[in-house]
Amino acid sequence: MKNKNSFLTAMKYLGMSLLYLLIIGSTFILTSCDIMEPDKPGRLVPKTVDEDPSLPSIIVNGAKLHSEAFGSPSDPMIVVLHGGPGSDYRHLLRCKEFASQGYRVVFYDQRGSGLSQRFPKSSYNSVQIMTDEVSGVIAYYRTSPTQKVFLLGHSWGAMLATIYVNEYPTAIDGLILGEPGGFIWQDVKDYMARVFDLGILSESLNDATYIDQFFTANEDNHIILDYKYGLFGASDSNVGNEGHLTRWRAGAVINKALHCLGEKENPNWTKHLHMYETKVLFIYSERNKAYGYNYALKVSSAYPNVQLFKTNGAGHDMLSFETGWKNTYPTMLSYLNNLK
Repeated sequence: MKNKNSFLTAMKYLGMSLLYLLIIGSTFILTSCDIMEPDKPGRLVPKTVDEDPSLPSIIVNGAKLHSEAFGSPSDPMIVVLHGGPGSDYRHLLRCKEFASQGYRVVFYDQRGSGLSQRFPKSSYNSVQIMTDEVSGVIAYYRTSPTQKVFLLGHSWGAMLATIYVNEYPTAIDGLILGEPGGFIWQDVKDYMARVFDLGILSESLNDATYIDQFFTANEDNHIILDYKYGLFGASDSNVGNEGHLTRWRAGAVINKALHCLGEKENPNWTKHLHMYETKVLFIYSERNKAYGYNYALKVSSAYPNVQLFKTNGAGHDMLSFETGWKNTYPTMLSYLNNLK
């Protein structure tokens, strides 16, 4: 009889526990149903500067850009141009180290990229909007007309730096380029074909197509598009990275828009580079098998005065991780100091 009462008591408490869990579970479902609305700011991806006023920002040419600067405002300026298009400057923050060597280091997420303000695809009707933005950022941070300005570009950022110098050959006092995709559109396409080898068994491709079953979006729904594009940030590729590059947020629309511009206009950004007589530091990496010495020599030959440098022990991420940075920073610093 005692055992029977103990059994009934145990069942009573078990039933109460199950009821309690059911109530708590139902409450959670009812109160957290907004997680099924992924297109709300902050759900899938971080908020942009126009959504989160606590983020450091500047306004350039009508765009609110995520931006910050380090070092004395009057020191020679290094403007860091990130890759993508559509990435951000988070994985280039090691460049802050230049501030301790007497430089003003400026970072910004390009419009439609990282944590900067988003715009519709139709607004990107010319790459001129990107070079105008570089001019605007320089003007915002420049403290005097005689302050020297250097551009440090990585990947697409190195292409943008070259596009800028091709348009304004006398505006920049020095140029550091880290594995630009190319300065002629066909070269860019050929390089990207070597970089992205996404077969049907690619993990990142499977992730992206899997998520398509749950999220769809038109070209103005930047939150979902940025989230989906971000899945390709860890794509299987042949660039020999030392690790996974950390980013705040990818910009899907600007990536597509600038790619479409390239396909439409088939640009050649080398026509005026012969006028830029200052030595250019052109960096390529040991482990990026899609790049290599021969391609670095081909792309860099558009400039009349080039210092070609190979970063040993690193891939395309040569400015982001310990090995690549340690093996590249001294050469970059020496280059800048010679032009300071």
